[in-house]
Amino acid sequence: MREIKAESLTQALNKMLGANLISVEFQTKQLHGGTVGDVQLVTGKAKTMDGTDVSYKIILKVQMKWERYGDPDSWRREYDFYTSNLGALFSESFRWPECYHLEMNEEENETQIWMEYIDGISGLNLTGDMYERAAEELGRFQGRLYAEQPAFLQSLTNLSRVDYMKNFYYHYRSWHRVYDYIRSKDCDFPKHICKMLIDIDDNADEIFQRIEKLPVVLCHKDFWVTNILYSNGNIIVIDWDTAGWGYLGEDITSLLADEADVEHMIEYYQRCIPAYYKGFSEYADILHISDNCIYEMILLAFGYRLVEWYMNATSQDPQDSSGEGLVHLNTLQKIYEMKSE
Repeated sequence: MREIKAESLTQALNKMLGANLISVEFQTKQLHGGTVGDVQLVTGKAKTMDGTDVSYKIILKVQMKWERYGDPDSWRREYDFYTSNLGALFSESFRWPECYHLEMNEEENETQIWMEYIDGISGLNLTGDMYERAAEELGRFQGRLYAEQPAFLQSLTNLSRVDYMKNFYYHYRSWHRVYDYIRSKDCDFPKHICKMLIDIDDNADEIFQRIEKLPVVLCHKDFWVTNILYSNGNIIVIDWDTAGWGYLGEDITSLLADEADVEHMIEYYQRCIPAYYKGFSEYADILHISDNCIYEMILLAFGYRLVEWYMNATSQDPQDSSGEGLVHLNTLQKIYEMKSE
């Protein structure tokens, strides 16, 4: 947990509260922590110049430098975004948390972002209606930017590349641990699951040719339930460090398959894709698109990841047939069932 600097906290609260403060008391609660990132909820009371005590909640996100495969500058992307005009592109119904103060420590390669605390529903507590709303608002956001093509968005330099998903897939496929497993006699998967994954490998080049005909849009690229907050009917999306150019529908793959609500995956697949295209089509004509490739993108983005997660879970406890490993296998089964939808 990073030490809170009173001066930085005061600067953030001055902007957040719209008042000059003479004193600040605070407590911290770790929300997420690791070797390269740290997120804390900071709460307390601040005293204004006129002696009024004001209670507050604010988030401090600290990010250390690290190199994501194929995207080495992602560690500082949120900082770069918040120093740009990207926030002006959002709406009340689809936005990121407001930023109150930024710091960059060049010597230690560390960013600090003081941002809005969102009191909302997230993760697997999201309902089907909330999933659908998130998909529609995402489509509306991407459709508007695709139609308007804001000039400054084209000039942003620290965006992930449009071929990131493709490179990520081929990187995973080159990893013998997962590639060989689904082809081995020791594989625990039903044969139809193995065939589904192998068929994607066999047809990957042709599938990517189809995907690359889709519109290129600004993607979040980590649009999964833990990064989505539903608050008062609005969608607030956090963790923009992977964002950049991608293909129409790419973000929906994360919404549907990344640590999914397995019990409702088919239902959400049926609801979220039409909602997404409904939102997008408010700004851009997509009637000519007959092949959305979302099913294929789900497998390209998450097929081998789910295999890896299954292998990691079962290698830790091979006797646990009802635990985490089974969840990943059931997710693959639901993806298999999506094809008939």
